[in-house]
Amino acid sequence: MTKKKYKRGYTVGTYDLFHIGHLNLFRNAKKYCDELIVAVHSDEWVYQCKKRETVIPLTERMEIIRELRCVDEVVRNDGLSKLDAWEKYKFDVAFIGEDWKGTEVWNKIESELNSVGVEVIYIPCTNGISTTDIREKIAKGNNKKIENK
Repeated sequence: MTKKKYKRGYTVGTYDLFHIGHLNLFRNAKKYCDELIVAVHSDEWVYQCKKRETVIPLTERMEIIRELRCVDEVVRNDGLSKLDAWEKYKFDVAFIGEDWKGTEVWNKIESELNSVGVEVIYIPCTNGISTTDIREKIAKGNNKKIENK
């Protein structure tokens, strides 16, 4: 087996209404690291930051992710900064969807993580699928099948 470039990888998100884009993020991240830690935002954090409730409760979102072969550890996130998460989990690479690349928020996070030797890898997003799109289709009563393009 080929040794991977990184020992511990980390990603964080809500992962509500779990879909193929989430799975693709984890599978692609795992290609780079021996261990993949997935932090899942708590229901309280989501409500506080996004001003909406989750559809799937935290314990169930964590249980779904815990069952994936490509995920080694699932942890609860109550709003740790990425540097605080690094202090706690000692990862050497962080993963985020490429749609965040170049944003003010992730430019700052990337700089902070780089200062402690952590690299950031932007994982390509899965075209045609997002939790926001799924929520909108449900709200509109759209019964069309959701497919990635």
